[in-house]
Amino acid sequence: MRTLSLTLDPFAKPKFLQIARAISSAIKQGQVEAKEALPSARQLAEQLQTNRHTVMAAYQELIAQGWVESVERQGYRVVQSFPLESSLYPKTKQNITQSKFKWRINPLIFEEKNAKPAHEYRYNFAGGNPDISAFPFHELKPFMSDSLTRPELSGLSYGNNRGNSQFISQVATYLRRARSITDKEIITVNGSQEALYLISRVLLKPGAKVAVESLGYRPAWNAFKTAGAELVAIKQHPKGIDIEHLTQLVKNQDISLIYLTPLHQYPTTVTLPIHERIKIYQLAATYNLAIIEDDYDHEFHYSSQPLAPLAADDPKGLVIYVSTFSKIMFPGCRIGYMAVDKSLAPAIINYRSIMNHKPNVLMQDAIGRWMKDGAFERHLRRTTKIYQQRRDNLVSELKKYQTQGLDISFTTPAGGMAIWLDVENNAKELEEFGLAHDIYLVSESSFHLDKGQNQNRFVRLGFAGMKPEKMNQGLAILFSYFIR
Repeated sequence: MRTLSLTLDPFAKPKFLQIARAISSAIKQGQVEAKEALPSARQLAEQLQTNRHTVMAAYQELIAQGWVESVERQGYRVVQSFPLESSLYPKTKQNITQSKFKWRINPLIFEEKNAKPAHEYRYNFAGGNPDISAFPFHELKPFMSDSLTRPELSGLSYGNNRGNSQFISQVATYLRRARSITDKEIITVNGSQEALYLISRVLLKPGAKVAVESLGYRPAWNAFKTAGAELVAIKQHPKGIDIEHLTQLVKNQDISLIYLTPLHQYPTTVTLPIHERIKIYQLAATYNLAIIEDDYDHEFHYSSQPLAPLAADDPKGLVIYVSTFSKIMFPGCRIGYMAVDKSLAPAIINYRSIMNHKPNVLMQDAIGRWMKDGAFERHLRRTTKIYQQRRDNLVSELKKYQTQGLDISFTTPAGGMAIWLDVENNAKELEEFGLAHDIYLVSESSFHLDKGQNQNRFVRLGFAGMKPEKMNQGLAILFSYFIR
């Protein structure tokens, strides 16, 4: 791309000097970099509505000054090393840099750690990491091509911020048949994190209290905090959250919202029993509280049919159901959805219009066609089988290390994409050892709302994203920590 925006000084004469000074100024300001191509004389003459010979004269002036070089068959380029105009130039530039504007960042914005992302590690045990290499891109391609060949033109304009009509229809059908969720309004989002942010902005006021699992999903907590909410931790035990403690919190504090991951609790993977779910729903109904049910990996359940979501039996319409295609497909697809009571949908859609006119309807349309064809459910069956095999492989390997005397323990999860592994008092040390040996995993400390509750016992081992051979190699390196 050789387009270059130039500002000419009308007081400089003649015209070729105006152009030459504008180009050298663009180079000094970093608009174009060393060795980068410049527009041809013809292109620049058309852009500036001047004679080509005038532009060529400007380039010759810049060549003479040492800013530009002419390369045979390639045209004009910026030189590798810039000429030093005077001893004042670098000092002036340095002074400008030192006096740069200081931004007043909202303290509710959370800075990410400056570390390489999980997928860049050779062995990636991230808990929610799907195997992207196993995704059937070749199967989705015809549906994406079809959505471009025969698009729903009305959906490509502004408006209809709920999302693509075909996608919404297919998701509604899928939720009705696979999760028993009916009578809800489907709203598409750019991933579940956007859903959590929207809900926070619509339902929470500064100072509002949100009850969350004491071990939980930090990005969700951050979404609530950006709305000014105060987080209140619900105690947990080996079988899930402490219902009695939640009851006391609701009775004694002005709780506005409850956030839960009941199918595969994040990060412990525990499934909340049906009788506990009923108690939570009755409590919320009694005190007129909304529940966000984050069902991030419902599809991957291996030992039996997964329990129906709380949203499947919601006569009062107080459950907001959130899910995503990131685990089913790949995180970069940025497709998620909410199933909400029809009375709440307009407020969410209206607020969403403030931050984003609409989600990516072309991707939604392609996925909707994929779902309608039946290829979506075939992919789910294949992937579920693969992930179950990988879970079984990880369980087998961990048991092998146990028989070798390694002091570890775990409960085999009925579903999900990770195992919550007890490594006694070595969790943080094992995480740091892993990172130093190109192994990504996360220890218990990252999941506590109250850091003081950290026991340094658990690590979360994801099994979905790696083939068994690679997984076993990573485990062998990781557990060498205990036999050093």
